[in-house]
Amino acid sequence: MSESGKLLVDMGMEEFSSKAELRGHLGAQIFRALTRKPFKPLIVDLSSGRREMKSGVFLAAAIAISRRVAKLPGRRIGIVFPPGIACSLVNLACILADKVPVNLNFAAGPKAASICIRKAGLSHVITAKPVIDRLPDFPWPENVVDFVELMKGIGKGEVLRWLAAVLGCPTGLLMRWLGVPQEGGQREAGLLFSSGSTGEPKGIALSHANIIANCLQIDAVKMFRPDTDIVMANLPIFHSFGFTVNMWYPLMAVMKTVCLPNPLETRRVAQAIHDEKVTFLIGTPTLLRPYLKKVDPALLRTLRLTVAGAEKPPAGFAQLWEKTVGSRFAIGYGLTETSPAVAVDLDSVNSDEPNPYNENTGHIFPGMQARIVDDATGAVLPLTSLGILQLRGANVFRGYLDDEETTRRAFDGDWFRTGDIARFDERGCLHIEGRISRFSKIAGEMVPHGTVEQAIVSALRLEDSEKPMIAVSGASDAAKGESLVLISAMDIDATTLRGRLVNEGLPNLWIPRRICRVDAIPTLASGKLDLQALGELARQTVQSSEQAAG
Repeated sequence: MSESGKLLVDMGMEEFSSKAELRGHLGAQIFRALTRKPFKPLIVDLSSGRREMKSGVFLAAAIAISRRVAKLPGRRIGIVFPPGIACSLVNLACILADKVPVNLNFAAGPKAASICIRKAGLSHVITAKPVIDRLPDFPWPENVVDFVELMKGIGKGEVLRWLAAVLGCPTGLLMRWLGVPQEGGQREAGLLFSSGSTGEPKGIALSHANIIANCLQIDAVKMFRPDTDIVMANLPIFHSFGFTVNMWYPLMAVMKTVCLPNPLETRRVAQAIHDEKVTFLIGTPTLLRPYLKKVDPALLRTLRLTVAGAEKPPAGFAQLWEKTVGSRFAIGYGLTETSPAVAVDLDSVNSDEPNPYNENTGHIFPGMQARIVDDATGAVLPLTSLGILQLRGANVFRGYLDDEETTRRAFDGDWFRTGDIARFDERGCLHIEGRISRFSKIAGEMVPHGTVEQAIVSALRLEDSEKPMIAVSGASDAAKGESLVLISAMDIDATTLRGRLVNEGLPNLWIPRRICRVDAIPTLASGKLDLQALGELARQTVQSSEQAAG
């Protein structure tokens, strides 16, 4: 806490930031971890049949690949793979070769992918022919390395020779002979790109210290039980939670993961959870909702913990999940810029009561500081006030790729402006109320789009919809400064909706006056709302209404 004890949450940032591990190299730390447990099953890949690889063989194959990757020109190497053995091998091989892996979002569309390839300065991409065949519109660069052909050139014999070295040589000596760097610190270890929900994708460079810090933080709060947990790793590696939580942390902790390429294949994932005795599942509420409708709960009985992030679960969702599935349910919070994990509500997991605190994301991780700031004045507010959450710590990135102006706007001194509206409760737990981009200021009052959406979903009984049927956005309004627009993929009678929202107690100011009918709610490949497209629809709707009235 600060001297007043009310303006700053301090989870031992200075002491944490001085840890010697943060000066280390991600590849070296994983190398040491895997050599300690070479016979432990590490990854099960179910993308085509079932393939399992143990830690020692995995490391031996990564070493062999790294020898080829080291010869590729350029500091950064593009990677296009769904989650699986190949994806993890290539990522680790890049790190061991002291290259920067750039996992490209192949679901974002060719335009966004082209921007990412250009910004990253990629000359080579590693993928496989089946992936190329599935992505005919992807803007492949001139130099594409086929993983299957690469492994054929390596052969089983070379992998076995490296395995013998892993098992027989002292780890330090082997790393020195291979030239695995020992220091990484603030050097770039991975490059991710924002989803582009509010514009052109931004390059987010994460350092060795960022990723190692977040892995240490995850370990410190005991979110996982590495010796016994089996993690469903089906989140895309080009997204930050897939990158760190589903890949780097399990490699560093030598924790078994089960990989499937598509988190939307609910029944297939559920069957894999049953067959492989998976204990840990991560997803968004949107991804998790179909499990309650489409899946026999008996297939999910091995789950110990389910963590949801990226969006606020609907009221009562946590309790329904626990009652139906049987696993504990926790809300997590993070951002790509924070490597990504910031907090998770482990009070719910450790409590004997059924999900007593399902409205918060728990305490922020050790090694971080947090404060709440007034967006208009920049004044630091009491922690229980509602305002913009700002963070700092070893897991917070240092800036956007080749974009000084965006970086300058993202920081207040050394504090990162998250863009999230938040507050802390009296127990010090973090409550995320929404993105600043998802609020409209109407008559001086901040109106949260997400809260309005939840009220409309409840009023229209849309809780069971498998895809979003409505969304709320704001647009400039000549009369009121800003107004809300309801974008709807269904016919809605405005008078009936207004009456129901009034009956549910929604403030009059919060009820959208205009409705924009669309065929489908714009979303990104990740399932998140496309805020840029929604904003444009809202702008056009308000403009048309004003022209008609004028």
